[in-house]
Amino acid sequence: MQSVLNANLQAVTRTFSATDNGQHTTDSLCYIVDMLTKTHNKIIDFKNPKEVARIIDQTLLQPTATRDQVQKFCEEAVAMGFAALCVAPCWVALAARVAANSDVQVCSVAGFPLGFETLELKVKAGITALASGAHEIDYVVNLGAVKSGDYRSIEAEMRAMRSAAEKEVIKVILETGYLTQQEKRTLCQLAVDAGLDYVKTSTGFGPTGASVDDVQLLAECSRGFIKVKAAGGIRTLQNLEEMVVAGAHRIGTSAGREIIAQVKTGTES
Repeated sequence: MQSVLNANLQAVTRTFSATDNGQHTTDSLCYIVDMLTKTHNKIIDFKNPKEVARIIDQTLLQPTATRDQVQKFCEEAVAMGFAALCVAPCWVALAARVAANSDVQVCSVAGFPLGFETLELKVKAGITALASGAHEIDYVVNLGAVKSGDYRSIEAEMRAMRSAAEKEVIKVILETGYLTQQEKRTLCQLAVDAGLDYVKTSTGFGPTGASVDDVQLLAECSRGFIKVKAAGGIRTLQNLEEMVVAGAHRIGTSAGREIIAQVKTGTES
């Protein structure tokens, strides 16, 4: 297994660490066919607990979480039918065993929560998590490169993560609380060009969480080519509704159980 991981890692980083004659390249033409099948947001029935659960990535990324806590968390996430359960890389294999034979996807993270790992380390983290049973990877963009205006490195990172994951789901976390409006727009366009599956607002560990304004901006910039995940500070049904109406397709939260309870009781906060 390790030899396969190393071969994949070397192939991906060799391909995407270099640029052709220093030129910034995009593959926008490959999206022309996709224009007929854009991903539009579907407003769900907020009174239906099953529908609400199916847009939630139930998340446990606390550094002190124990094996027993993670086991219970995963069992509960599967029983409630969330879209995905998101756990730290060290717990992916356990989560995959619990979620086997269910529709709940296993999600993990790379470059989390600060994003300053090298491209090689992020790719290796993603490949290792996928090999351990993850179906989705949420990775943090290199914020230092963004602030340096080094968008060629950002593009290379996005394309490397896309290639490493093959057909599995890749979400890039922008950590919008650190970004200008123009930086958010540029990153969203690069994510579209790289063929990523989602742009995600926040880690939940940054200066701010998800905001309606940021979700609207990302939904506008993605133009339906990729989806938007809102995360950070979403703890009530009202929060969730606001994000979905603004354009979010997926909600990252550690409060999924409480939100579903609000759906069932008809309360929003």
